[in-house]
Amino acid sequence: MAAAADSQEQSRAERRFYNLPTPQLFEKQYEAPPESKNPVLRGLALCYGASLVSSVDRISSYLWANAGFPLLRHLPELDAYPPRYDPTITPIATGPLPSPSSPSSLSSLDSASGAPPSNASARFPSIADYHTAYSSGALTPIDVAEALLPLIRRDESKRTEHATAFVAVDPVAVRAAAEASTTRWKMGKERGLLDGVPVAVKDELDIEGYERRMGTKQIHETKGTSWCVKVLMEAGAVVVGKTNMHELGLDTTNNNPNHGTPLNPYNQDYYCGGSSGGSGYAIGAGLVPLALGCDGGGSIRIPSSFCGIYGLKTTHGRVSRLPTPNSAASTGVVGPMAANMLDLEVGFRVISAPDPSLPSSTLFPPLQPTLTPPRTKLLGIYQPWFERADPSVRTACNAALSYLRTTLNYQIIDISIPHLHTGQLAHALTILSEIAASQTSVADLTPANKILVSVGRQSPARDFLLAQRLRELLMRHLAALFQLHPGLLVVTPTSPLPGWRIGGGHADLQYGVSDANTSVRNMEYVWLANLCGCPALQVPVGYVEAVGGEKGEGLVPVGMMAMGEWGAEEELIGFGYDAEKWLHEGLEGGRRVPGTWLDILEVANKASE
Repeated sequence: MAAAADSQEQSRAERRFYNLPTPQLFEKQYEAPPESKNPVLRGLALCYGASLVSSVDRISSYLWANAGFPLLRHLPELDAYPPRYDPTITPIATGPLPSPSSPSSLSSLDSASGAPPSNASARFPSIADYHTAYSSGALTPIDVAEALLPLIRRDESKRTEHATAFVAVDPVAVRAAAEASTTRWKMGKERGLLDGVPVAVKDELDIEGYERRMGTKQIHETKGTSWCVKVLMEAGAVVVGKTNMHELGLDTTNNNPNHGTPLNPYNQDYYCGGSSGGSGYAIGAGLVPLALGCDGGGSIRIPSSFCGIYGLKTTHGRVSRLPTPNSAASTGVVGPMAANMLDLEVGFRVISAPDPSLPSSTLFPPLQPTLTPPRTKLLGIYQPWFERADPSVRTACNAALSYLRTTLNYQIIDISIPHLHTGQLAHALTILSEIAASQTSVADLTPANKILVSVGRQSPARDFLLAQRLRELLMRHLAALFQLHPGLLVVTPTSPLPGWRIGGGHADLQYGVSDANTSVRNMEYVWLANLCGCPALQVPVGYVEAVGGEKGEGLVPVGMMAMGEWGAEEELIGFGYDAEKWLHEGLEGGRRVPGTWLDILEVANKASE
């Protein structure tokens, strides 16, 4: 076993990459970021302020400078680094490339061993449970669809609280897909683990027959179903609708005055997180085991953390959304969000099918049929950065890390990463500039986004260039870390915050809120994977006491994140399964379900009796 581990480590150290930056450590003493002093606006003050900011360049220019972006001009070391505009790094396959015509095979997955334990204190039904229900004849996909549709449709006479998580549901299309799956099951021609399983898709992606609004009031041009959605449908999944998102994906709460704001399933005084908050809610509340999200600055991982589920930000360039455009082209990716690690692995294996229209996706090595231990179990922590999380978050993450170290034989080492504060500024400047460039007008945007887009438009070319130079510096440093420590996973809390409470109550939900200070704090750990193109996995590790409020009861989830080398999704998935053991076997009280939670299989069973 030890020899196999040594062989794997040597193999990993010799892995070659296309477009890899020159590995180069940059040593710099940690500097805590200064306190953010962006103005916080809500209610009518936000509405009036947004109109002023969007119409007076001098004000938006002041806010741009006040956010700290000019600090990039005071880093003379950046002159030695070329700008990198695209963080796509592709591992070079040593064997035959995967076929572009079909997703990775699911037939070899052991769904029984990958599923959560049957005796778990709180068990979210997995894809394996749907598969068992269909294969035994206890339920059909149409039974499940009919149980789910009244819960998620906005046009129901008695609309449920769950419907806010969905912005569009086509019952005709849902029933047709469920009927087709039911027929395949009856004929013994099911397509695999996903056949008949309900999945949801963020409204940033396209589905033929649906509009794409991206959380706005506008209808965006649709050129056909996004590749990542298409391959899910070809695997037999029943797409039940499009999920709510933060307008344009431009914040991490999922506060959306246009389409309503889904409330956290664990505590209704808290946000779901965003911008893939509808997908996070749909899984956290038990409606679906799998959904697609998009992540340009934590938009998969933060709602997954806040909703107590699993979320994978994939390697840049690995998962195709074509022909759907990407308004955050150098930071945003598509990835799976899931109730359990088995669901996440299945989702990733399907959506990572190479798309001939996206060359980078066709170059990744084929996935292994199953995870092949032994894996390198090496976690790196930059202690000054890690320690900036709120105390309750640190406690939850440290408990999980202790279990991984003492029970599952993980090794934890100290690492360092330079320029974390200015790196976060570089990420923010990049994604704001990219999204602002995609908007011809701010007139129809919510007040908070009128401010953000107007500020994003103030970025001079000089500063955008500096941000890309800093991206190159950070990517070189990470490449050196991964070279020095083969198999390394960089571990942090997912968010330093134990959730985000809705501070202004109903008024915040009606008008929105502009609170860049909390947004920056919330994204303190997630941005690095986006700027540098690395994959990163969020796993739930505990529950902490909610702060304030009247509606919520009890606890809110806390998550931990591991970031891997480019193309290291399989290593991250292996880590995720180990972290899932902590949740079910190590955490006192085990996993918990929220008060709004439903077991859709049970609902369908009762309806069919």
